Amino acid sequence: MKKQTITTLSKTDAQSRVDQIRSFQAELELIEKENIVSFDENQQNSIAEYHENLITQLSTAFDIDSNKREKQFSFGMKIASFLGAVALASSVFFFFYQFWGGYSTTIQVLILVTAPFIALAGTMFIAYRDSTGYFSKLLGLITYACFTLNIIMLGQIFNIIPSQNIFLVLGIFALLLAYVSDARLLLIIGLIGISCFISTQAASWTGIYWLNFGMRPETFLPAAIILFLIPTFISHKKFSGFDSAYRIFSAILFFISLFIMSHWGESSYFNLSNESIEGIYLLAGFIFSVGAVWYGIRKSLPAIANIGSVFFVIFLYSKFYDWWWEWMPKYLFFMIIGLTAILALIIFKQFRSESRKNIKVVL
Repeated sequence: MKKQTITTLSKTDAQSRVDQIRSFQAELELIEKENIVSFDENQQNSIAEYHENLITQLSTAFDIDSNKREKQFSFGMKIASFLGAVALASSVFFFFYQFWGGYSTTIQVLILVTAPFIALAGTMFIAYRDSTGYFSKLLGLITYACFTLNIIMLGQIFNIIPSQNIFLVLGIFALLLAYVSDARLLLIIGLIGISCFISTQAASWTGIYWLNFGMRPETFLPAAIILFLIPTFISHKKFSGFDSAYRIFSAILFFISLFIMSHWGESSYFNLSNESIEGIYLLAGFIFSVGAVWYGIRKSLPAIANIGSVFFVIFLYSKFYDWWWEWMPKYLFFMIIGLTAILALIIFKQFRSESRKNIKVVL
């Protein structure tokens, strides 16, 4: 692979390519043992040399895991990075509260205003110098914790009336840190903030106090749809798993909102009976969950297909409980649940068989 081609890859693409090479090598070894095909010594050396050179180039350019052992170490480093960020953020929090009272108001405001920008600059510097990304992600989490603490303390100093804009500020800052440090956890935190802000705005426009936005689950539906569509229009190839994070978070938010509305019709904006509203959202839950399965299979997004399958079962079993639990004997209720699961297995098995037939036809 030419160096120009390597530079156009993302870290995720590079890791996928290395994993593909390792899988190919393992499969080739099995094929040769079965005497299905064999290469002469020159061909084997050429393939092995090409793969090793390519893995070396990708590992040097992206600092990815070239084997299972390195993946195990990387997993441990991720855990250590997260725990370190939590511990250091807690240290900063208790440090503030232990010595904060000894500073004048001017010094307090100066620290609160400048600290986030200094921490952000430090995160950007570490992200530029740290090819592994672990230290930049650690510092990014600490920076976000400090920023959140600073916002709260500034509000206390000047007795600022809380507003829904705090969700927007915290969400945007988390997204900024996420894109700087390539951290999916910060991305999820930012998406939570943005979705809460959209929900509070929608609630405010309908005359509801913004702190009561959780009493209107419908307000989360527009946020979920907007966030789900972002990867369709904005490419995130340079960031590890950001497209999946957008889709998974928004899909879960969307289906949770539908599920709550299917059991809590009185919280709806629609001027209909509770039974009608719950029935409408239940039907929408079934339709969209099936649609998510279809979309996930069609677009090769297994996470979305799995989310659709899980929520379809949740919607189905929750209604079984509403319909039959009170009057049906418990053994019969669980027998119906078990038979339904067996029926689902038969249907999915048939789908898998049809999928295999389609693959054979294509081949």
